[in-house]
Amino acid sequence: MAAAALAAGLAAGFGAAPAAAREFRVADTQVEDYPTVQAVLHMSRLIEEQTGGRHRLRVFHSRQLGEERDTIEQTRVGAIDLNRTNVAPIGAIVPTADVLSLPFLFRSTAHLHSVLDGPIGDEILRSFEAYGFVGLTFYDSGARSLYTRDRPVRGIADMKGLRIRVQQSDLMVAMVEALGAIAVQLPYGQVETGLATGLIDGAENNWPSYVTTGHYRLARNYTLTEHTMSPEVLVMSLRAWRSLSAEDQAIFRSAARASNRVMREQWNTLEEHSRAQARAAGTTIVADFDRAPFVAAMAAVNARVTDPQLRRLIDRIRESE
Repeated sequence: MAAAALAAGLAAGFGAAPAAAREFRVADTQVEDYPTVQAVLHMSRLIEEQTGGRHRLRVFHSRQLGEERDTIEQTRVGAIDLNRTNVAPIGAIVPTADVLSLPFLFRSTAHLHSVLDGPIGDEILRSFEAYGFVGLTFYDSGARSLYTRDRPVRGIADMKGLRIRVQQSDLMVAMVEALGAIAVQLPYGQVETGLATGLIDGAENNWPSYVTTGHYRLARNYTLTEHTMSPEVLVMSLRAWRSLSAEDQAIFRSAARASNRVMREQWNTLEEHSRAQARAAGTTIVADFDRAPFVAAMAAVNARVTDPQLRRLIDRIRESE
């Protein structure tokens, strides 16, 4: 009922007539050459071509518009037009997005793509509208693993007492605490300082983020827990969406889907390069360890989801090919 009320309020407030030519502001916390930023730039070129130059996107990369939590709220109220964010922080608002961050939910990258590219993914994207967003497409974010400053994590016992940075997400806090560590919520841009000063003992992220941020120089131990494959999502504010004609809305959706394919190609290349760069720099990579205790510890996190609709969604994802 709350979601319906919010949707009704948004509809009443955002019922403006379709706009003419316009430049749409896009937020991204990653650097300019990162695959997500390049994907949105590709989307912009497609939109310009297909609208005869009437519409274009202006991408504010490198946290120019703020950290993810700040830009999500600004997008929700229409101050930012589009936003590329991980599903974990936006999951605090959109419950179905939070499901995608659950630990050990996806068996492989192929399983992830099958879910996101199919009916379940479309259903999740549609669910964003009740909360003030229009879900356009998902982007890859690889598998997130643990990295630490002083000593490698070779088993779950090594997690005890470690101060691990997590995204600003209750689910991510619960995951790290289930492993016996202390979760420290820090914005993405503050992780490097946290590692350098000893405020945190480590963090968790994918290979490209670990390397492109320079974290691999400060936390030289990387344990392949691959505990979550929480993807990225590109959303548009409902206000901006409703300023478009139906024809232009179709162009934006099509361009977003096309940008997904570009992003995946660039992501695969960057992931391989980042892994090789970290290895060449002397990173201790822990791949041979007992993952079973990590999976068992995360069972309590999965059990926190009690909503019947979300439980059915989880079951459908797990059962899908």
